[in-house]
Amino acid sequence: MKTLINHLKFRFYQLFRIFNLDMKVSIPFLLVFILMIAIKLPSDRYYPVLFLMTALVFHWSRKDIPFLKKIFEKSWRLVVILESALIYTVLLLGNIHYKIEETGLSLFLIIIAFGFFFPKTKLNPALKWDYIPDHLFEWKSFLRKNTLFSVIGYIIILASSYHPASLIVAGIFVMDYISEIYEPYESKEMLEMYFKKMSLKEKIRKNSLFFNILLLPVYISFMMLNLNDSLYLLYYFVFMNLYFLMVISRKYKLYHYKEKRGCHNVMVYIEFLFCSMTVIPALVIISKNLRNAEQNIKTYVGD
Repeated sequence: MKTLINHLKFRFYQLFRIFNLDMKVSIPFLLVFILMIAIKLPSDRYYPVLFLMTALVFHWSRKDIPFLKKIFEKSWRLVVILESALIYTVLLLGNIHYKIEETGLSLFLIIIAFGFFFPKTKLNPALKWDYIPDHLFEWKSFLRKNTLFSVIGYIIILASSYHPASLIVAGIFVMDYISEIYEPYESKEMLEMYFKKMSLKEKIRKNSLFFNILLLPVYISFMMLNLNDSLYLLYYFVFMNLYFLMVISRKYKLYHYKEKRGCHNVMVYIEFLFCSMTVIPALVIISKNLRNAEQNIKTYVGD
């Protein structure tokens, strides 16, 4: 029992250590956690399924089964079950709108099965995404490296169209990962070849079009489910696109061939969120970034 308690303490401290080391993980996690605690769904039976999916994601992504087998030789399955059950219980009892009912209790039986069914080999569901045009190389590269994560994230974004609050919160959450797509710098040779074929404005236009095509199902779904709240959708559209334009224009404003990545830290994230929400500051930043970016590109490509 003492070993088990020490292990759970270690897990708890490990959570905070990860958050302190990576703000890109901690801030989105806190936003999602608060949303899952506060969200109000049409029926109580929807909560257990949603929270079970969260526990399942944790279970499926775990890589510590060999470690648990060494520490808890005979009871490691119990630890696997207990960790997932704790996550499920915290979300289930923490939601301010949920009331205990049969579905919530019965799904604990599925969590018990976690101790007997777990990923034994590392899955690699990556796709090549060859059908994405080469001028969208940032998207193609990101999707190849993060196939499963991207698919799950896109499903969450689609589901966020259920309610205006979830739409805005999911938008705030996903913006940090949009920044990640445009953070890596291409080589000097690739940049020169790319911008000899098209201008910066054309690149932004094509990337913005692709971005909004991805969001089109969200726009349509929200309009169908929340027709009376269409003003939220307009604000969402403006907010998402302003943030997107600030990210892509900032990349080429700061681009330098000796650097591999841009410095998109949590302060830039918060600044861009605030500017996007207030609209006018974002327009000023985008205009300034575009002028500086075009001048910066000319130093590599020429007139």
